[in-house]
Amino acid sequence: MEDQEKPFRREELFSRAIRAGKRTYFFDVKTTRGEEQYLTITESKRRFSNDQGRFFYEKHKLFLYKEDFEKFVKGLQESIQFIETGELPEDYGMESEQNIPPVADVTFEDLDKVDDEI
Repeated sequence: MEDQEKPFRREELFSRAIRAGKRTYFFDVKTTRGEEQYLTITESKRRFSNDQGRFFYEKHKLFLYKEDFEKFVKGLQESIQFIETGELPEDYGMESEQNIPPVADVTFEDLDKVDDEI
């Protein structure tokens, strides 16, 4: 029995919940099997199901890895600045659309499977 490996359980190193109106955002730092840290950002919204006659929580997850932090933060800051000022960033439109990968057709159930595999 000692020779069997224990199932891997993602260790949550840090967690922060931010309540924002009807939504709650969860920022969770976890580790992969290779002990690399990553961030999950989860948006949770309380919804009512007319079919079931009860409330449920609709969740959307985003997985953000260390190597993408800088680009992600830059894009987020530029987007917020545009909303607040209406000004486009200086380099807006400079990236070729050829460098942007196509959007994958992924369902939220698929994302839960990915989270379970990490």
